Amino acid sequence: MTYGKLYLIPSPLGDCNPAEVIPAPVLERLKSIGTYVVEEVRTARRYLSSAGLKGQISGIEFYELNEHTDPMAVEGYLDLFKDGNDVGLISEAGLPAVADPGALLVSLAHRHGIEVVPFAGPSSLMMALMSSGLNGQSFAFCGYLPAKPDERKEKLKTIEKISASHRQTQIFIETPYRNDSMLADILSVCRGSTRLCIAADITMPDAFIRTMTVAQWKEQGLSIGKRPCVFCLLA
Repeated sequence: MTYGKLYLIPSPLGDCNPAEVIPAPVLERLKSIGTYVVEEVRTARRYLSSAGLKGQISGIEFYELNEHTDPMAVEGYLDLFKDGNDVGLISEAGLPAVADPGALLVSLAHRHGIEVVPFAGPSSLMMALMSSGLNGQSFAFCGYLPAKPDERKEKLKTIEKISASHRQTQIFIETPYRNDSMLADILSVCRGSTRLCIAADITMPDAFIRTMTVAQWKEQGLSIGKRPCVFCLLA
């Protein structure tokens, strides 16, 4: 059996012109891929249209892979690669397969010897870290913290202890509508000397990226609002 390649396609972190944040070779590659596995079809269609494929979307096949997709159903996506057919993987925002269910498709590709080709593009996690001024030599991505306040506070205490013990930057994210609750919990349980970077709407015109100590954040006061946000913490 001859399989095509799996291309990992980055997407913008917000509603902007793809040419401003996506490398030109990636935009060019989009024109040669006729099959995409995406987190949400509507978002992917809009992205590809604005990336130069307007008027060509009807000829593209889309398959969804998101939090509601049965892992067993992903196994069936192997057929998409048959006869040398290339497939593109697109996340809702940023790099696919990082904090993203698309990792299941990448795993499938490796198990069947399908070549995986990653493309460079915006990563909110790495862009937050690189602009935080915190430790970029040792860091960990914690994903989403618990939604329940008491559990979230305990988790924050734990990762702060890990950060202090290993001098390791802890990176985590939150559902936008819980950003301000997350910030309130950080300020209530973390040490005043712990440094915290808040990076919201990265790459967008209203981007906000700032690092201060927890004590300084308490004095500053901030409402993040319902914006895509990454938190970086170093105790």
